[in-house]
Amino acid sequence: MIEGPKAPKDPVKKRSSIFFMFESMIEATGSSEGKPSQDIYLEGRIKDKVKLEGGVTDEEILKLLENCSGFHKLVYSIGVSVKGLNDTSGKVNFVLKNLGKGKNYDTGTLLMIECPKDGTEVILKLDDFKWSPEDDILSKFAFEFDNAGELATATVKFYLHDGYEVPEVAMEAPVSFGSEEYKSMIARSLLNKGNNKRLKIAIEKSERGEEVTIAYIGGSITQGAAAKPINTNCYVYKSYLMFKKMFGKDGGENIHFVKAGVGGTSSELGIIRYERDILRGGSVEPDIVIVEFAVNDEGDETKGICYESLCLKILSEKNKPAVILLFAVFMNDWNLQDRLSPVGKHYNLPMISVKDVVVEQFGLTKPEGNIISKRQFFYDIYHPTNDGHRVMADCIGYLLHETKKSVEDNVDIIIDKPPVIGNCFKNINLIDRENYRNFVTVTEGGFTQIDTDLQMVEMDDNSFQSPEFPCNWMYAPPSAKENFKMIIKCRSLILVFKDSGSSTFGSADIFVDGQRVRRADPHENNWTHCNPVILFQREVCEEHIVEIKMASDNEDKSFTILGFGYNL
Repeated sequence: MIEGPKAPKDPVKKRSSIFFMFESMIEATGSSEGKPSQDIYLEGRIKDKVKLEGGVTDEEILKLLENCSGFHKLVYSIGVSVKGLNDTSGKVNFVLKNLGKGKNYDTGTLLMIECPKDGTEVILKLDDFKWSPEDDILSKFAFEFDNAGELATATVKFYLHDGYEVPEVAMEAPVSFGSEEYKSMIARSLLNKGNNKRLKIAIEKSERGEEVTIAYIGGSITQGAAAKPINTNCYVYKSYLMFKKMFGKDGGENIHFVKAGVGGTSSELGIIRYERDILRGGSVEPDIVIVEFAVNDEGDETKGICYESLCLKILSEKNKPAVILLFAVFMNDWNLQDRLSPVGKHYNLPMISVKDVVVEQFGLTKPEGNIISKRQFFYDIYHPTNDGHRVMADCIGYLLHETKKSVEDNVDIIIDKPPVIGNCFKNINLIDRENYRNFVTVTEGGFTQIDTDLQMVEMDDNSFQSPEFPCNWMYAPPSAKENFKMIIKCRSLILVFKDSGSSTFGSADIFVDGQRVRRADPHENNWTHCNPVILFQREVCEEHIVEIKMASDNEDKSFTILGFGYNL
């Protein structure tokens, strides 16, 4: 016989609530400091995140989420639940970090709460905690695990104070992958079939059992951001597996891939690191290169010249690789397809538009023809979920399928013609602390140290991270205050320096031939990040003297020169 409780409690009042995350995949990533964790960055993103995940449209409520005071006015408590995928025993730490009003990253409340991994919701009532009067902006949530590589799903819910109401959100049915409607949606991705000669040659090599390598270069989406696990559920790995299945011989062991995505960086950095990160110093000769910078190239100072130069740099390799242009999309339906697609049209390259696939149907209801919602496609305002990565991979698969059944073009693409945007950076090369001696003369001055706290990325199919630009020059007090000096003969020069969120880093002044050309500020992006800037661009290859010194009011700070890109 089932008995009820002897002293039933009064029902707890149901508060209106907003989903910030709903059963989102999270993965513990190793770190040189602290426990392996999944970090969710909030600064400047929280409004768009709750629009996406929570379906909130009320501008009054969205405005309250812009800062800590508004957040406390709106939010009564935070509900957090975590469920391990492979192991539901044990606990994870849920971390909340605020930025302070003064030294942003040195002040602000830091909370840490233990959560069981069995899916039980833990409630953080905001009034139960002591908050710093310096709190300004919510910085991040983090989930700290015991071991790197652990997977779980997480839900974070904001319960609102009395007086604030939002509509309840109905969660969609799973995406119907493989349906005829889904296939029709994917077919819209083919922006340009392009000249297929090089791609057909690579496919035929694969089918004969010859060694074939597919390479991918781009930003954080190509790195695999928000895919869980990042190394095997990203669009790169999924499309590589498709290629193996479609064209590999005897299981596809003759097919290889190279992944070189770096978060937050544009083709301006991509062209500098292409030889190191894709060609691996000459040890790799890719047959196919997929270029993905359509959501990163707003930061390209040249507004498309570096992008076209990168495409030409790849196309000009002696083994004549095929180039595929891939245009990803942000949650606000934005990308730079209109700026960059003329490059593909000019050289008749295959082009894939994820924007053309998903954006129009985002505005439809299910009866009207919606296949995948924004909540299902996007993990945050920038990056796709596992489902979103699968859509991107399927778009590449569709191009491969269409190319396979097409008749091979008789002639190769023509690259020896005037550029559509510009090509002046196509011969650019990287120099850093490891490989400068045969090209330039360097006097290190006070820049004698090597920075090891660098931007880290998952390369190829690795789950572990590798540092970008490990062979660098770093100034850190109490170093001698002498300038870094380089004598170099070139047409153009790009400096790559480290951005940082740490207050220990400061600005440096850059001089070319005695004239100050710019001040390099490592807080432009305020996170550990590779930042390229053009120092000069000339018509004639001449010798120049480049000097870098700490700004007069920043001599007690640090600064890291990651490397240079030079063009003869």
